[in-house]
Amino acid sequence: MGKQIRVGIAGLGNVGIGVVRVLSHNSDLLLSRAGRALTITAISAREKNRDRGVDLTKFDWHGNACDLARAENVDIVVELIGGDNGVAKDVVETAISNGKHVVTANKALIGHHGTNLAKAAELNKVVLAFEAAVAGGIPIVKALRDGLAANRVERLTGILNGTCNFILSNMAETGRPFAEILAEAKALGYAESDPTFDIDGIDTAHKLSILAALAFGTEVDFANVHVEGIRHISPIDIEFARELGYGIKLLGVAARVPDELGGGIEQRVHPCMVRKNAPINHVSGVFNGIEVIGDFVDTTIYEGRGAGQGPTASAVVADLVDIARGLRIPAFSLKATDLRPPNTIPMGRRVGAYYVRFMVVDRPGVFADIAAVLRDHDVSMESVLQRGRSRGERVSVVMTVHETREEAMQKGLQAIAALDSVVEPPSLIRIEDL
Repeated sequence: MGKQIRVGIAGLGNVGIGVVRVLSHNSDLLLSRAGRALTITAISAREKNRDRGVDLTKFDWHGNACDLARAENVDIVVELIGGDNGVAKDVVETAISNGKHVVTANKALIGHHGTNLAKAAELNKVVLAFEAAVAGGIPIVKALRDGLAANRVERLTGILNGTCNFILSNMAETGRPFAEILAEAKALGYAESDPTFDIDGIDTAHKLSILAALAFGTEVDFANVHVEGIRHISPIDIEFARELGYGIKLLGVAARVPDELGGGIEQRVHPCMVRKNAPINHVSGVFNGIEVIGDFVDTTIYEGRGAGQGPTASAVVADLVDIARGLRIPAFSLKATDLRPPNTIPMGRRVGAYYVRFMVVDRPGVFADIAAVLRDHDVSMESVLQRGRSRGERVSVVMTVHETREEAMQKGLQAIAALDSVVEPPSLIRIEDL
């Protein structure tokens, strides 16, 4: 057995305390697997005397997290503060420049600064590890970087936010509206008091940008991820989806686009309709699910808890074990200096099928007007449903269309929205063939 690995934890929230508990409860197991003891020597948080349910008195206390990152009795800094800038970024940069390995669960930090931090880590000959930053307890970072290393990844599709999945799953099960279930998610602790990052897709986009960099060997490109959230999804859309044989999920999609379609990488986050029998449609509640397609392995599927104290702490400690074992694998599969910006294609070039719901005045010629606009924009209808029939009243008209370009679809919808018979903006949900 080698000498101990000394761990400093910056941030003692839910996950930080979880890491303390895992290292304490499984210390003998971790020693046998890592070959070295993982020993907490220093901690840092905003409030020193807060009761966190565990004994922290035997660890050195640092009121300034950057002081912890410089401490001589720390070999690995675990950053669990959160945020893409400010203290979290300062701590990680300080740790790296002082020759400390870094383990973080901070998806926003890696999503915005992952490439530069990876370069700094390589320059200083230390490890930057972030398994816990994506999908909680699912070892998806290691799967992409190590387990699928023999493969050229073609496509990655994931449910990466448990809050959104909880809301959509419950809307499908109960028929209740979005706002009501969001309030329930807050009461249960599944959603923050300000849930913007979750329900507007930003959290998913941070995670997708990290996975895309790992899958395709590129720089992290969060700035060019197309992002939409779930605020506009209504029970009526979920009902129509069910009738058409689909479920609705917020997905992050990263895929190679064939050269014949212009080449490049898709990176997009938005609600999707997926077939009822698709494996990812059965990932419910707060669980995450990820489907990866490789050229030799074909399809692999990963499912588990994407957040929470135990699963996230488990992922943090897995990175600590790797470092203790002496593994020195590039953060994003390739050397950071070999990473290149991805050719992220604009959303307008997306090719696929669509679901569209119109609210119209029920009168003769309305459907013919809509069909004519779609025809003029080279959009071909596949199926049509109509609810209600009361001359002069508002009714829902739903259709699915065959594969077409996003740009054509959006232009067609703009023209349809301008018709005097259409009484509210059309609702569009993309259909993914999974």
